[in-house]
Amino acid sequence: MEEEVVELAPTVDDFKKAANGAANWEERVQAVVELGKLNDKQAIGILTRIMANDSVYKVQEAAFHALKECGEDVEMPQRKERELFKGVNKILLRVKKSLPVGHTFEEFKEKLKKMRVDVYNTYEGDKGADFDKWLEGIWASTPKK
Repeated sequence: MEEEVVELAPTVDDFKKAANGAANWEERVQAVVELGKLNDKQAIGILTRIMANDSVYKVQEAAFHALKECGEDVEMPQRKERELFKGVNKILLRVKKSLPVGHTFEEFKEKLKKMRVDVYNTYEGDKGADFDKWLEGIWASTPKK
């Protein structure tokens, strides 16, 4: 006798968990889109919180658009210029010091991605096309050792 495998549709809790995942802003955007499709009280509450508090502005924007699609009367969140991770300069210095003297920017970037994917992904999402320029500027200005 063959067992029938039944896949369950994702629930609000599944999307909530994905929307709160710290390491990947793209997955949070996708979860926000899916929450918007549910258009229920719990999903709207989650989207409202994300719109106000997510560290990546693109996720906040996605939550805004999802809430608008649900018929909510919301205003586009203001982009905040702030440090997304407390002590990010210390984190980046630690990554740089973990590499041998004379390392390249690409080696630094890869090491950051391996050591702190959460920091890497958040700033990549926040900075967009300017991410490499921003990161290279910090790398170049950080003491060698």
